[in-house]
Amino acid sequence: MKFRFSDRELNFLVGINVAILVIATVLSKGDFLDVYNFQSMGGQLPELGLLAMGVALSMISGNGGIDLSGVALANLSGVVAATLAPMLVDADAAPWAYTGAFAAVALATGLAGGLLNGVLIARAGLTPILCTLGTQLLYTGLAVVLTGGSSLRVGNAEPLSAIGNENVLGVPIPFAIFIAMLLAVGWLLKQSPFGIRLFLLGTNAKAARYAGIPQGRMLIATYALCGVLAAVAGVIIAGRTASVKSDYGNSYLLIAILITVMAGVRPQGGYGRMVCLFFSAVALQLLSSTFNLLGISNFFRDCAWGLLLLFFLASARFSLSDLRSFIPASRTSAPPHQPPPGATQRTTEG
Repeated sequence: MKFRFSDRELNFLVGINVAILVIATVLSKGDFLDVYNFQSMGGQLPELGLLAMGVALSMISGNGGIDLSGVALANLSGVVAATLAPMLVDADAAPWAYTGAFAAVALATGLAGGLLNGVLIARAGLTPILCTLGTQLLYTGLAVVLTGGSSLRVGNAEPLSAIGNENVLGVPIPFAIFIAMLLAVGWLLKQSPFGIRLFLLGTNAKAARYAGIPQGRMLIATYALCGVLAAVAGVIIAGRTASVKSDYGNSYLLIAILITVMAGVRPQGGYGRMVCLFFSAVALQLLSSTFNLLGISNFFRDCAWGLLLLFFLASARFSLSDLRSFIPASRTSAPPHQPPPGATQRTTEG
């Protein structure tokens, strides 16, 4: 059986992960490889990974698609669930039922928010970046109204806390949820008719329309799925922190976009792989943990994320062949085998 390593993006991301791991291990004198450190990273990664999956799906859909409302919708889903779930079930009397009610309300909120994004983009014709920027402010405002601007404690339910903090066979439950969602979305994109239509829509919207693909329904379904992914992230956040806030994760949006761009998802649409997104998210988490190890401030991290985002956006826009335009014309203007000035050319006489 032969293995092919033709995916440059995947090879690059694997190499980046190995390089960061080696550097962090050397700097920490081996402490970075501690099992508890990896479990800690596995508990933190899913929040960003799920949000990045939503950004990736919206980018793949093309038409300048991007979902800027993911973090705000995740917070709103947790806030609405923390507000309504105690009215439905007593957390102390029935912790499992409370956890189920909390998750159901959060998922319904995320679905409703995603549907609103999709309808505004597909039916009202709003530009995705402006539409989701507006709904981001809307969702944040609703969360502020419900919480009064302060954090809101969730019910004391052990199953909900386990979703955000516990391990199963040494694997953090949030990480297992993230992997399950990643595999499901990866299968949806690669094997299902929905994925084929979404890639075609992102590659060439006019060809997709002529092929009979319902562009409006595809966009609505895509942004609805983005909303569900944000809601899952909201449940994990609520379980891990035992509270919900309207402004949790202010820098998460930047990092989610960076993960998506690093994964090779084209901002123009039509391409994206979940396996690359996984390694991209892992690389950012390893790098963040290395910054913690070195005691680097959060302000520098935000600066580093921004510089990385600009770098990968530029690298996606330009290729090595574009460097030819910077070569001086004097080196390329002369045709090959041109005789020097004054040289006499031999002619053939008939």
